[in-house]
Amino acid sequence: MPTLRNEFLLDPTITFLNHGSFGATPRPVFESYQRWQLTLEREPVEFLGRRANELLRDSRTVLAEYLGTTVDNLAFVTNATTGINTIAHSLKLLPGDEVLSTDHEYGAMDRTWRYLSKKQGFRYINYTLPIPATSKEDFIKSFWQGVTPATRVIYLSHYTSPTAIIIPVEEIVHKARQAGILTVIDGAHAPGQIPLSLDTLGADFYVGNLHKWLCAPKGAGFLYARPEVQASIEPLIVSWGFDESPQTPKNFVNIVEMNGTRDIAAFLAVADAVAFQREHNWPAVQAACHLLAAKARHDIMQLYDLPALYPDSTEWYAQMGTAPLPADADVSTLAAQLFQDYRIEVPIVTWQGHHLVRFSLQAYNSEEDIDRLVRALKRCI
Repeated sequence: MPTLRNEFLLDPTITFLNHGSFGATPRPVFESYQRWQLTLEREPVEFLGRRANELLRDSRTVLAEYLGTTVDNLAFVTNATTGINTIAHSLKLLPGDEVLSTDHEYGAMDRTWRYLSKKQGFRYINYTLPIPATSKEDFIKSFWQGVTPATRVIYLSHYTSPTAIIIPVEEIVHKARQAGILTVIDGAHAPGQIPLSLDTLGADFYVGNLHKWLCAPKGAGFLYARPEVQASIEPLIVSWGFDESPQTPKNFVNIVEMNGTRDIAAFLAVADAVAFQREHNWPAVQAACHLLAAKARHDIMQLYDLPALYPDSTEWYAQMGTAPLPADADVSTLAAQLFQDYRIEVPIVTWQGHHLVRFSLQAYNSEEDIDRLVRALKRCI
């Protein structure tokens, strides 16, 4: 399958194997984003004062269909971090309560939960999951051993950032609902990379980034809440949406979205990002990128003959994966060396004593990119 490299604005001199960090926006979507910005500047009062709510709803309607939910269950946020903070601050957990998570979580979100746990007195628990992973059943069984009578919330990444593992959240969400435990899922890496139907999934809260794998502009994310729990959400920023009025009814969407003057162009371009992927047969792109990720994983593992963290299956990873590096490798400057000497953009992760290279592939990548990374690693280590 030919790459879509020419559709993206990336520097052609760089081998970009780090889509997972911030994403990359295709040229047509970026141009739409800039058109929305120009429309705002031409008549700011008309755009923000009279049209914004309707335009945001139109874009959310497209997004809701894409994510398998309804428009009133979604609110735009600038990123997943904002969404998780909104939820975590709203839950009002008490001393003695527990939030159960894993040791694979994104550092910024760990800091959010730890900060609130110290402030409010609840316990935030990073449960150690078995590695290497063997089966979903063992994974779930092990995690569930961390549940206690004090567990009030389960917080999980759908697709982990440091280790690039797809966690079987569907089964955990189902078990949590039966046990009366709230579920908060961090889907920063899910939309646009793995199939997602939010209503079917059934999590109480779900946040996602749209600037990563959906390839929308930076500053586009969402917060999803089931209708039954929407009333528990409080705004991080109190503004017009917090009080009932004929112009702005008090509801979940207005509470979250209305937080002062800002550039909403990234939100409005989300519909264009969905259209771009549909026009380019994205399921085929995703499948091709998974094959590239599998090649990267295989070729790097062959270099060092080290065990992987998870099985070679689409159940465990999609377009983003990791491969282990030797324990005695000097990884402190490896990412910088790869960029400076070889023009390769790829993160090197140290997690729980493991050194990992995390590669994330998108429509602009090719086998040649993987080969270039493998040759560079061979020279550097």
